[in-house]
Amino acid sequence: MRWQRVDSDTNRPDAASPRSSSHPSRPRTDRATIDPRMSTYPTSLIAPGARLGENVSVGPYAVIEQDTDIGEGSDIRAHAVIKRFTTLGPANRVHEGAVLGGEPQDAGFVDCRSYLRVGSNNRIREGVTMHRGTQPDSATIVGSNCFIMANAHVAHNCILGDGVIIANNVALAGHVDIGDQAFISGGVVVHQFCRIGRLAMIGGNSKIVQDCLPFVVTDGGPGRAHGLNIVGLRRAGFKSTDVQKLKESYRVLLRSGLPLEAALDRMADIGDPLVDELINFVRSSTRGFCHE
Repeated sequence: MRWQRVDSDTNRPDAASPRSSSHPSRPRTDRATIDPRMSTYPTSLIAPGARLGENVSVGPYAVIEQDTDIGEGSDIRAHAVIKRFTTLGPANRVHEGAVLGGEPQDAGFVDCRSYLRVGSNNRIREGVTMHRGTQPDSATIVGSNCFIMANAHVAHNCILGDGVIIANNVALAGHVDIGDQAFISGGVVVHQFCRIGRLAMIGGNSKIVQDCLPFVVTDGGPGRAHGLNIVGLRRAGFKSTDVQKLKESYRVLLRSGLPLEAALDRMADIGDPLVDELINFVRSSTRGFCHE
């Protein structure tokens, strides 16, 4: 792979710079596909075949490999690395030292074309790592409006919905599925193939080895259900009547002592779409879910 530097004043490859006069015979390199309105630092490295949209900012010593797409208005800060087969939508902020699209940490991985696909308007903080899929043509997928805090790890084939918040030092194993607006507190570790439901909250330093119910607070090691995520539900605009129906369904599911199928049938009688979402999550669980 041949690299190019991009001059920040003229915003074009191989532009004249104070250093160029001392290397008059330096050969020109192939050009990346770069919108002329982007802003890059002179020491950034952008490979041929990288595609950068309008108003993209690339900081010092950042590296963008070939076969990447960076959406308009994105900000790639110092020492960040965007590796091949990675796509970022518009208006993403990738902070210092993050590495996106790395090869999966899978002992059976054989190099292939697989992907990391990130939506728009995400904040990806310092030292975050996100790995691409481990099977050919598979993908790790991150939605939009997510906030991924420092040193968090998103492993191969994870799927994150929209509005997900992942705090510092969280470690997601492969194939973890996280629903919209879930909140994962600092230091949480999640076993592979687990699911975390929509608007769930996971307490700090929890060890998650089973599915975490939507709308519910899960905490501890191993994780246990600790009631509804009332604060999250209110912030999301849920009405008090919605919360009451979810409370009723929580009591039936986790405190009534009924066999699972009988509890699910009684929950279905409540006749509420949010309760139905909870029922469907339980029915589709393959690892079981966290109880009280």
